[in-house]
Amino acid sequence: MTETEQPQHTAHHSTQPTQTAPPMPVAELVEARLAEAVLSEPVKVLLKDALGEGETEGPSSVGRIYLASVAVTGFRGIGPRTWLNLSPRPGVNLVVGRNGSGKSSIAEGIETAFTGTNMRWHGLHASRSSNWRNLHLEDSAKPEIEVKLAIEGDTGRSTLTRTWESEDFGGSQAEFKRPGHGRVPLDQVAWKQAMEDYRPFLSYVDLDRMISGKPSEMYDAIATILGLRHLSAADSRLRAEEKALDDAAKAAKAEVPELVDALYALEDDERAVHALLAIDTPGSPDFDTVEALVAGLPADTDEGLLAELRVAVAVQGPDMEQVAAAVVGLRKALADAEGVRGTSAEDAHQRADLLARALAHSDQHPDEGSCPVCGTDRVLDGEWAARAAAQISVLRQEAKAADDARSALRSAVRAVQDLVHRPQRIPAALTDPWDAWDACRTVSDPGELVRRAHEAAVTLADACAAVRENATRELEKRDERWRRLVTRLAGWAERARAAKESDPRLRDIRRARAWIKALSAELRERRMEGFADQSQRIWEKLRQESNIDLNGVSLRGSEKATVRKLVMDVSVDGQDASALGVMSQGELHSLALSLFLPRAVTADSPFGFIVVDDPVQSMDPAKVNGLAQVLHELGKHRQVVVFTHDTRLQRAFTSQELPVTVFQVERSKASKVKVERVTDPVAQAIADAMAIVRTPDLPPAARTHVLPSLCRIALENAFLEAAWIKHHLSGGPEHELHAAVDDAEKFTKVAALALFGDITRIRDVDEEVKNRYGAQAAYLIKQCQRGAHAAGAQITDPRRFVQDVEALAQKVRKPEVSAR
Repeated sequence: MTETEQPQHTAHHSTQPTQTAPPMPVAELVEARLAEAVLSEPVKVLLKDALGEGETEGPSSVGRIYLASVAVTGFRGIGPRTWLNLSPRPGVNLVVGRNGSGKSSIAEGIETAFTGTNMRWHGLHASRSSNWRNLHLEDSAKPEIEVKLAIEGDTGRSTLTRTWESEDFGGSQAEFKRPGHGRVPLDQVAWKQAMEDYRPFLSYVDLDRMISGKPSEMYDAIATILGLRHLSAADSRLRAEEKALDDAAKAAKAEVPELVDALYALEDDERAVHALLAIDTPGSPDFDTVEALVAGLPADTDEGLLAELRVAVAVQGPDMEQVAAAVVGLRKALADAEGVRGTSAEDAHQRADLLARALAHSDQHPDEGSCPVCGTDRVLDGEWAARAAAQISVLRQEAKAADDARSALRSAVRAVQDLVHRPQRIPAALTDPWDAWDACRTVSDPGELVRRAHEAAVTLADACAAVRENATRELEKRDERWRRLVTRLAGWAERARAAKESDPRLRDIRRARAWIKALSAELRERRMEGFADQSQRIWEKLRQESNIDLNGVSLRGSEKATVRKLVMDVSVDGQDASALGVMSQGELHSLALSLFLPRAVTADSPFGFIVVDDPVQSMDPAKVNGLAQVLHELGKHRQVVVFTHDTRLQRAFTSQELPVTVFQVERSKASKVKVERVTDPVAQAIADAMAIVRTPDLPPAARTHVLPSLCRIALENAFLEAAWIKHHLSGGPEHELHAAVDDAEKFTKVAALALFGDITRIRDVDEEVKNRYGAQAAYLIKQCQRGAHAAGAQITDPRRFVQDVEALAQKVRKPEVSAR
């Protein structure tokens, strides 16, 4: 897809000449190109984010802006309030006056109102700009610049006001008031960026700077108008992220050699060894291992000395309080058991057991008549069994104390044995004492257990304490060296992991930037061709008798390149040469104008005006005539306001019969400045008509043909001005109006544009004129038209006729006036 020519449109009627629509805005073009691009989805997402979803590349959200008036008070050479009233539409306006009349103060006032600065004072000593306040301004008054603006689509005028509360020139405040939008500080207005890119102000000093500035400044002055700021801003965003990611990756990589050396210095520390292996993992570092080491977690394969030291530090022997308590309990249970041994309780226990066994035997052998022990006959009979059962019950109660003692002894033995444990891993130095302690679990004799348990526990506890102390000292010595390195290792791991994880995004960013670079180069070349063509056409008008040819204008480098410059390819009598080396001052200023004017009037600029101060200096007469032609061509599409003290420019317009509105600036005492319109197309035609009226012995042809023709010119210009204002207020595209005006070769077509905004409604013009301005107005128009016919117009009272035409013209040029 190309940047392309849009479908051609006609204005008001299909038979009118077509106009090529403006190029597609860069944002729309980029969006279309991106949709077609063969790029991965992540790259497209990156580009959309960098370009900004919903961003518009248009320089502002307002319609084209024209100057309606400027009022200056207390600024530079102007004391009391002075007005310059302009027609807010395309056309050339000359503001003339001698040096010191105050005209440049008005020009600088317009620039200052918009920008808060004055380029003419940049780089000069502070004393040159300190006297910016007018000396004749009353103490109670404040310096103020008020600019009335006409903005396409708005029904009323906007006001830009800049005021000062102090003596500091840079300490001003500016406010912008727009119908329907309220008041806002100027720095919040949508055209802030556009004012930098398409700055519509040019002074004599600016002309000199434009061709004598730094190469990069000259490059930037032209590059901004190519409309690629949208792409450049996106590339800047991507470039900033690319640099950040790339720098982070390089920094992490640069840390590795010193980090490795530091780890090698701790090669007797298994953690350092594991860290070295993790960092040198082929393909990518083993960040999980590094982060585990940083967190103090042992590696899965950690079986070396460091692991042994950690085991030794963590080893826990018997709890001596529990062991002591259990041994004391065992000793008491053992003593209690010994205390009942040989007592009546013990004897009762034994006798009860004996009787119980005898009774059981008798129950099992009821037919046996003699005692199985002594052999006596008929002793174990039923009576004996009853007495034996009763005696067993009595003896059991007597034996309970002995049973309790034995039960307590068994519990005490288990309590001691239950305290014996053996960890899965124990330091080698603890093997023997731990074996001795572990053996206590299998000792069944309570007395032996009492003797061995306490001795083994004490020995093991002392050994564990000694091993822990030695291991702790060794670990502390190693950890001190490790701690000095682990913070550094942790920081590197975090940065290196982030860099590694960002590798895919970094690759995508580079692909996105390559796409932007290719598209920017293509659009820059294409748009630069158009700019260079305009500069060459302007140069051809300005060069006049010069033997220097401007063969081309190009940009070398890029917006961010260290070396970037504007290249002007010129030749002298066919021989290549350096523009700055062979051109005279007048030729250099003409060249600067050739570069500035296309920049100021580019279609992307929201400013419908340009203000030029003193462009004629150092120009010979031939070039002044060429400048008038250039300004005339620009005036077809822009409001051109030129301030000059050189009368040659006004004569150049007059001698070449180029339309121009001239204002005369005069200065009187106490810095009182007055601005009066000298020429006005309507007023000039009326004045010429009145001059004929005042001519004695007026020839008949002058009355019937010349006089009505001049009045027709006055009305035609009035209708043309009204057509422009009507179209301007409607917010319609400018190229449509230009197409219609170019086609309106008949008076009624111009009137139809003014009255209806439609060139095809010529049949309705007469009735609409009657409705708006009365039947007399329709009669005047017909008389003016008859002056172009062979029979001419029949005018009985020439003076009254011209006066009536003048009154009608003033009504017509104000579309809001429709009353009779």
